Amino acid sequence: MCLDGSGPGSVAEGIPDILALLGDRSTLARRVPAFHVEEARSPADLTAYRRLRREIFVYGQRLFAGHDLDDRDADPRTLVLVARERDGTVVGGVRLGPVADGPDIGWWAGGRLVVAPRARGPQGIGGALVRAACARAETEGALRFDATVQTRAEPLFRRLGWQRVRAVTVADTPHVLMRWPIGRIPALAAAAKSPLGPLLAPFREPAPAARAADRDGPAPASRPVLGGAGFVGDDGAPVPGTDVIAACDAIVPSMVERDPDWAGWCSVLVNVNDLTAMGASPVGLLDALGARDASHAARVLAGLARAARAYGVPVLGGHTQLGVPAALSVTALGRTRYPVPGGGGRPGHAVRLTADLGGGWRPGYRGRQWDSTTHRRTDELRTMAGAVAAARPAAAKDVSMAGIAGTLGMLAEAAGCGAVLDVAAVPRPRTATVGDWLTCFPGFAMLTADRPDAPPLPAGPATGAVCGELTTGEGVGLRWPDGEITEAVTSTVTGMGAA
Repeated sequence: MCLDGSGPGSVAEGIPDILALLGDRSTLARRVPAFHVEEARSPADLTAYRRLRREIFVYGQRLFAGHDLDDRDADPRTLVLVARERDGTVVGGVRLGPVADGPDIGWWAGGRLVVAPRARGPQGIGGALVRAACARAETEGALRFDATVQTRAEPLFRRLGWQRVRAVTVADTPHVLMRWPIGRIPALAAAAKSPLGPLLAPFREPAPAARAADRDGPAPASRPVLGGAGFVGDDGAPVPGTDVIAACDAIVPSMVERDPDWAGWCSVLVNVNDLTAMGASPVGLLDALGARDASHAARVLAGLARAARAYGVPVLGGHTQLGVPAALSVTALGRTRYPVPGGGGRPGHAVRLTADLGGGWRPGYRGRQWDSTTHRRTDELRTMAGAVAAARPAAAKDVSMAGIAGTLGMLAEAAGCGAVLDVAAVPRPRTATVGDWLTCFPGFAMLTADRPDAPPLPAGPATGAVCGELTTGEGVGLRWPDGEITEAVTSTVTGMGAA
């Protein structure tokens, strides 16, 4: 839609007729935006933006001699947003883009914010450009967005929600390094896992016999029940007195409803991953399915059966109910004499991510679900499924819907410590942004913690790399190539505490 009044059928062309019908020309006229912000769409836009920069920064403020162009302007990844009046005149702009050379690792910066002197004032063009830049950086997958601003501009950025990092000097002039707080990781972790601690509290209470025996004495300490001591919050639960590991996962009902075949496949995938993280070999599956009719149930079961055959895991039985809302849950049984705990890590242990980078985004779930498994052969899937058992790291967790960063937070929480993730070292598919990759469900991906010289997981087609370490404290920090650490998870993820 054209907003500058040029061309037939434009908004501006129809305004007089609309005003006449409403009988109030002045009121509606005030509602027509005086400007709009968009990405620079032509060389003329870039020329106009750079002319404004030169007028302000070179001739007006004398921050630079001759011109203010630099390497960021020559970087093809740099984006320019401009503010355009209704007649098309560019009256402001800002640039933004990746900071680090080479692949985009999710560290972006904005700069060279400028507004024409005649356009400054209550219209708020500068603030609109800043807000648009923040939204665009997050859309492009940035997890760190910085800006170096002149000291007098700090109040504006603070009002817009930016945080001061430290004072710096640019062109012999006082500036402030500011950072936009991107809450994508903590929001995901909180939404996915934070209710678990309070919800599961009843299962951590003392047994009735213990309460009765202690009724005249001090209250007994709560004891962990779910998973057993040392395995609280784990991906599977050792069955007491046996070498059996049990795991259970449910698929989101909306996914069962709209993508039944994929839901069936994922019900096997996530349960095999749970057994894998425990170092267990899968023995069999049990499914519980609710569906509106037989046709829908058949599509879910077709996906489930296809995945079971691909992994070589039998479906032992289950339950199917028709004429009900969509629901799918699968229980997996596996065996190991030496289960690998999620909470076995210690400060100083190296964190390794082992992930299958093949495949691509599942259609309809771009940025949220990576399909690395449906194209794999059975021998490849089985090799990945046996990788944790073969390496026996001190701790392991499969990456869940909390994403890589959130799952690392759970691994650290179970160990009673914190973690730091080296963003540039995380194995990542070329077609996934850092923001998407650290927050998506990645198909097959294992986070492990062990001594720094421990061998990698023998995971066949999967790629592994040390990309962080466990630390004292709690939460997860993202470490960037300049040594800066930004907060990703500020405290515990589940609230269930150490294993």
